[in-house]
Amino acid sequence: MSFSSLGLSAALVNAAQERAYREPTPIQTTAIPAILAGRDVLASAQTGSGKTAAFCLPLLQTLVNKPRGETRAVQILILVPTRELATQVGETLRILAQHLPQPVKLAVLFGGISINPQMMHLRGGADIVIATPGRLLDLVSHNALQLSAARTLVLDEADRLLELGFADELHQVVTLLPVQRQNLFFSATFSPQVTLLAKTMLHDPVQIEIATTADTAPDIQQRAIVVDAKQRTQLLRHLITSEKWPRVLVFVATKYAADLISTKLRRADINAEAFHGEQSQGKRSQVLSDFKASRLKVVIATDVAARGIDVSQLPVVVNYDLPRSSEDYTHRIGRTGRAGESGLAISFVCADSANEAHFRLIEQRHKIKVAREYIPGFEPTLDGAASGVAASDATVVVAVSDPNGGIKGKRPSKKDKLRALAAKSE
Repeated sequence: MSFSSLGLSAALVNAAQERAYREPTPIQTTAIPAILAGRDVLASAQTGSGKTAAFCLPLLQTLVNKPRGETRAVQILILVPTRELATQVGETLRILAQHLPQPVKLAVLFGGISINPQMMHLRGGADIVIATPGRLLDLVSHNALQLSAARTLVLDEADRLLELGFADELHQVVTLLPVQRQNLFFSATFSPQVTLLAKTMLHDPVQIEIATTADTAPDIQQRAIVVDAKQRTQLLRHLITSEKWPRVLVFVATKYAADLISTKLRRADINAEAFHGEQSQGKRSQVLSDFKASRLKVVIATDVAARGIDVSQLPVVVNYDLPRSSEDYTHRIGRTGRAGESGLAISFVCADSANEAHFRLIEQRHKIKVAREYIPGFEPTLDGAASGVAASDATVVVAVSDPNGGIKGKRPSKKDKLRALAAKSE
């Protein structure tokens, strides 16, 4: 199936091809006709499946089909949970709209920067607004824009919007919108909260759930390395150097850890920067720009980077700290293996029973089994290993990385160790 067969104009088809969209993904094949038909949509598909283009392309087509009047009133409102996702969606729309017969005015709105330039940009209106809820409400209170004419509401990463405590602000935004409108919910995962919200907001929606199969799953090799917590930074430095990764995105649990680890890596002459919510927007933008341009080798990030950051050809993601939930694991590792590329996701599993149990829960939720590895020179202490993964566990392997990232050699069983001792005593 081609993009042109989905009801898109030649200008949008050409723009999609220029962005290297060779043919529609499953989520795009189903969602684009439904959106063009004016239906509400509740869509779920894994990270990297093309969800952003699945709503950006048909929404731009609706603007082509219904030319605006003399004044620009907001026609489409896209709500996102983070600044980075707002920027990404805005950039996707800008690129796809560049060949349309009439220019489309976009407004990308988020906090962390001065509100005044955004107010100036909104003079004369905007066709599409991409915003985080808090800053959007601030601008409404300053009379910088009105939402009474909006005909489409998009919640991108809907579950994250609710997880980050935007429920009250989302309710305030909805009260500013027309009752009669199109509603589109997109996310990689749907929590019970989102399902409940969908029941109250969506009218006879087209439900799209693209299950992960061998054909649709991103090509991501998953590895789990058992290590003492205190050795993780040294192991990370060793892997970056020995594996010669050109770029790597590392996830940690706290802003303090992001700052500390990036500092330690820089002291070891590894070009690294932290990325977290307490940085200024200018700093975050600079880090991302340098990372995408390969001027920066390592980014140590909190979960603010788990969604909305699209770095092409990112080869490796490392879970320095395990994510809090299986959904966060999906979004973290989904930063690699995007757009048909292959990727590698490594998780550090600390040698204690609680950390091992948490990773096993992630495996259970994702219906996967990842062999445990031990890197020579970074094996956990005997006490730490004994409290974590049992020596007789069949999934445990001794890690000897081959050039292709594979794992060779099984860890000796208790019987093997006894035989070795007996052989030494002879």
